[in-house]
Amino acid sequence: MAPAAVDFDGSSSSSKTVCVMDAGGSLGSALVHRLLQRGYFVHAAINSHVEMQSMERTIVDKKKLRVFYTDPLDYHSIVEALEGCCGLFYSFEPPSDQPSYDELMTEMEVRAAHNVLEACAQTDTIDKVVFTSSATALIWRDPTDSSSSSPDFDERNWSNVNFCKKFKLWHGLSKTLAEKTAWALAMDRGVSMVSINAGLLLSPDLTITHPYLKGAAEMYKDGIFVTVDLKFLVDSHICVFEESSAYGRYLCFNHVINSNEDAMKLAQILLPSDVSSLPPSMMVGESMMVSQRISNKKINKLMVDFESECHI
Repeated sequence: MAPAAVDFDGSSSSSKTVCVMDAGGSLGSALVHRLLQRGYFVHAAINSHVEMQSMERTIVDKKKLRVFYTDPLDYHSIVEALEGCCGLFYSFEPPSDQPSYDELMTEMEVRAAHNVLEACAQTDTIDKVVFTSSATALIWRDPTDSSSSSPDFDERNWSNVNFCKKFKLWHGLSKTLAEKTAWALAMDRGVSMVSINAGLLLSPDLTITHPYLKGAAEMYKDGIFVTVDLKFLVDSHICVFEESSAYGRYLCFNHVINSNEDAMKLAQILLPSDVSSLPPSMMVGESMMVSQRISNKKINKLMVDFESECHI
């Protein structure tokens, strides 16, 4: 069934109309606020009435906002939310009744990515898609695989699907397969797409159960445990959308967890009452520092002018 669209006293006929999906999550909600501040008309695609009520409470100027109830597995609901939009900011959050990642969630996320890119291809007004992926879609490689030419990681890397399956790294598997599906469809259908491969988002609702954190000790030892602040992540999304020279994938993080001090600070966020449950490798040695082996130079270079503009 097609979703109901809720108008907030305004029209979305502007050529600067964009869609944010999933607008109910931490990233999506912050994107909606920031885009409205920058003068965009926004189609906020959400999954529940609870999310709409939250949006009504937090957004003051609703004249440029329309809210759509969408299901990423329902192609027609996506098409309706995209109507008249020149861009899409897409992220996938597990349904509230299925918060954990497993093989079923992987299948769901891949299907959702396929539906969304297909809908974009069928929407004539869409000029660009910003697809939110994860750093876990590129950091997991089989240590016995000698085919990699570099020990370090950047946007050219992809996580090894078989390695993820073997060690049940479902978050990495889901993000890898969903992003590859999106890129394949984008290239086949001629959709202009850029992906943001985000580090662990330090959002207020972050807990130790977040699926990104499976394998955290290994990420830490390898110098590839990265996090990102919400503001930087939001600005990065808008930057790659507005910047015509943006292309391909962008590793997006602004902090590396590579010292015991960093690990303890993160532990206090995740486990405020029991930091002792951290892996020993993240706590031994007061002055231990792990060499960083992951690069965010590409996004930092693109963000220079954008951040300068924001501070004018």
